[in-house]
Amino acid sequence: MIPLYLKEVRSFLSSVVGYTFIIIFLVACWLFNWMIESDDMNLIGQNQADLAPFFKTAPYIFLMLIPAITMRSIAEERRSGTIELLFTRPISDLNILLAKYLAGVTLLLIALLPTLVYYFSMDYLALQDPGMDSGVAIASYIGLLLLGSAYVAIGIFASALTSNQIVAYILACSMCYFFFDGLFSLGSYAQFGKLDLIIKYLSLSYHYEAINKGVLIAGDLMYCLSLIVLFLSASLLVIKSLKK
Repeated sequence: MIPLYLKEVRSFLSSVVGYTFIIIFLVACWLFNWMIESDDMNLIGQNQADLAPFFKTAPYIFLMLIPAITMRSIAEERRSGTIELLFTRPISDLNILLAKYLAGVTLLLIALLPTLVYYFSMDYLALQDPGMDSGVAIASYIGLLLLGSAYVAIGIFASALTSNQIVAYILACSMCYFFFDGLFSLGSYAQFGKLDLIIKYLSLSYHYEAINKGVLIAGDLMYCLSLIVLFLSASLLVIKSLKK
């Protein structure tokens, strides 16, 4: 599994895909959180020193970008026929899937690391003492990493369903939006009675916003991990069906 994982990471970093993902993410965050004058998104324009605007906009940026790096993970293997070669290697289907998933999460982590500059900048610019609330910032980064990891799992599942990368991208974007914002909005319409709260609870945004308050509750963490396991399991079933 490790050689395949390293191969996937190298393929990201030796091509334009990985660097484009990182650059677009960082530029988009810079524009939204530092350049655009808005009380909701600008880090300087708010009245307190925290990274709330960044953690509010980042999920939507990831929603558009992460499907772009996952769309080729299995769809391209199916289109080119190289997935048959993978099946002949002495590596299990699960290890193939995990290698591709962990490579996507690694690229996600590489993209997030430079944004730590935001934390140090806001902590330096803070007027109050002792400055930034480190606990909230750490919890929020954990939440964003879990959210992005869930997006990667969803994107790989979408890529496993088709050999067309564009279709995989559209499917992944749609599913990521549905689980992040769609379910929460559906529950907010108050049309389903007692089910409204359950529908909201099933959305990623419900748990992500809870984590962003600085409290890591087991239920929120388990939901994110369960969603990741769910889509990886679904992807594994699709991969196994391709061998028949």
